[in-house]
Amino acid sequence: MKLTDTIHRYQETFFAKYAHRLQPQHYKAMDATLACRTERVGALLLNCDHCNTTATHGLSCGHRSCPRCQNHDTTCWLERQSNKLLPTEYFMVTFTLPFELRDLVWQNQKLLYDALIQCAVGTLKDFGINDKKLGGLLGFTAVLHTHTRRLDFHPHVHIIVPGGCVDKNRKQWKKLKGKYLFNAFALANVFRARFLDAVNKINLRLPHTITSNWVVDCVHVGQGLPALKYLSRYLYRGVISEKNILSDDGQNVTFQYLDSTSKKLETRTVKGEHFLWLVFQHVLPKGFRRARDYGFLHGNAKKLLSLIQYVLSVVLPQPEEKTRPCYLCQCCGKAMSIIRVIRPG
Repeated sequence: MKLTDTIHRYQETFFAKYAHRLQPQHYKAMDATLACRTERVGALLLNCDHCNTTATHGLSCGHRSCPRCQNHDTTCWLERQSNKLLPTEYFMVTFTLPFELRDLVWQNQKLLYDALIQCAVGTLKDFGINDKKLGGLLGFTAVLHTHTRRLDFHPHVHIIVPGGCVDKNRKQWKKLKGKYLFNAFALANVFRARFLDAVNKINLRLPHTITSNWVVDCVHVGQGLPALKYLSRYLYRGVISEKNILSDDGQNVTFQYLDSTSKKLETRTVKGEHFLWLVFQHVLPKGFRRARDYGFLHGNAKKLLSLIQYVLSVVLPQPEEKTRPCYLCQCCGKAMSIIRVIRPG
């Protein structure tokens, strides 16, 4: 099943029902998805040197919400993060907003997404400085997610934290012992206070009733690479892969997802226009950075990270130039060469 076919089929009913909730970035994401790999964005004229077969290949739209684009960018991001891995235990800390605030966040996405990340990061940073075992500068990677596996709106931040810190006063690396980082309930209390204070400073009206029990999950994940792969899954792509769209009967769309509790594949069937809403409601505002590095993992701390890796005897692989996959001829299976680029339109 192709997402573009679903868009063409339910586009009119989707706009009729959800136009009052759509913002400019949603229209741009849908238009880019429809134009992806068509003459609207251009194409490549290919030729096979073995059987002299010619073919055209449509260019990708490059939009970060398109499910068929930017596999190369995802691979490059994962490689850069892999070169920052340290021989320590890793933790994933997830800061989640309660359901009472979801409407407010939806109406003020850019402001409150940024406040969500900054409050979560600030909480972790202060816990690292004030902790008796650590007492130093942490390094971590934060990635914003806005969806559940059922594609419902659920803004939260995943933060990958290596088990160690830098004591700048003593110029010392401190490695965390054991598989325990911070108390999740204490993190939740501080995060709640900071986020509500940030909303008040923006002069936004909070709901009358907000639960006092906010959820922060702090779990040990062992090595950091599996957690990074999980975060990269939705980093430069849409929230659903086309292979997970199972059927479309003209009225309802069925898709599958992996249930986080049972670890089994489940299915969900919704109206076609509602399925489009589930997909495109997670398009981020223009210019918003979903993934951010902090502490000794920040881009401006390369010298400090290199020093830490030297102290911990980390051997990095030699950098290799990444080449994009070649285009194969459908007749003989050999690699095809690019003759020229066909301009859009």
